[in-house]
Amino acid sequence: MLDVIIQKQLDTFALDVSFQAEKGITAILGPSGCGKSLTLQCLAGLHTPDNGKIVLHDRTLFDANTKTRIKTRHRNIGYVFQNYALFPHLTVKENIAFGLKKSHNKREIEEKVAAMIAKIHLEGYEQHYPRQLSGGQQQRVALGRTLITNPDLLLLDEPFSALDHHVKHMLEQELLTIIQENFSGVVLLVTHNMEEAYRLADRILLLKQGKVIQFGEKQELFQRPRSVAAAQIIGCKNVIPVSSVDKRNGEIEVSSGELRLIVSNNEPSQLPPTHVGIHAENIEFVSEAGPAPNAFEFEIGEMISGINQTLVSLRVGILDLRAVVPNNRLQAALTSKKVLLPPEHLFLLH
Repeated sequence: MLDVIIQKQLDTFALDVSFQAEKGITAILGPSGCGKSLTLQCLAGLHTPDNGKIVLHDRTLFDANTKTRIKTRHRNIGYVFQNYALFPHLTVKENIAFGLKKSHNKREIEEKVAAMIAKIHLEGYEQHYPRQLSGGQQQRVALGRTLITNPDLLLLDEPFSALDHHVKHMLEQELLTIIQENFSGVVLLVTHNMEEAYRLADRILLLKQGKVIQFGEKQELFQRPRSVAAAQIIGCKNVIPVSSVDKRNGEIEVSSGELRLIVSNNEPSQLPPTHVGIHAENIEFVSEAGPAPNAFEFEIGEMISGINQTLVSLRVGILDLRAVVPNNRLQAALTSKKVLLPPEHLFLLH
């Protein structure tokens, strides 16, 4: 278990985060400059928070009140940097062995390094230098160098940002497999890619301008963002302002201009809703013209075609909406009579 409550002021930027991370992968997701990497640096001891507390497995690493500050080298935290930070003059074998030199004899080092090289599938590359490796191989060396020290916490700072798009998915699965087979602790993964966060993480922490705006299980977070900022970060293409909210017979009805929408996907909130959202892929097209909740006539606007699906711009009353339609259903969608915003897929936002 990792408990974090920290504040850090850097010039005009203020970091103020509080969260608990359990065993498994927690992704820290947010736009550039929101404080993701700074959070990792504070945990690793590369930056000292101004206030707060960091506790890892009941061991206090930092506490401003008691003036506790464990040095970086004694925190037993593994850190894989964005550019991997491999030593260019050292071979694969030497890079992986680097963290063991002061605490193990030569035979132990040889055995542990050989075992780690096998785990990260780099047999035969022991004498290669970083410049002779692909981006994915460099990533595995950096991960092996970190895991061989048996850290209590693993920090991954944008580990796929330096890789070509066409190899990312394969390498994500490789990294995930290596971590699952060789590390049983807390992993924090920094990323600005929501799909990467969803594929790899168990839980997601959303950051904006140095503050946590939502934290939870990934399915829940994507299905029920609580704020406009959270919806925007996870890529929701439809955020609709509402002018009034009414509760009737256990249902919630919101007004946006002349449109009235029934919302059933809702959790109680202390803050009044100001918007309602729906993901583009959850908008449906119906051929029947009969009455139905949240079914409206529409006009087609711009269409952006992809390999497997098309992003369709819609005009519904005074609203501009976006729907994602599989290409094999596009013709049927374009000839539909109404567009449907299913009540179970709408979520209230503050």
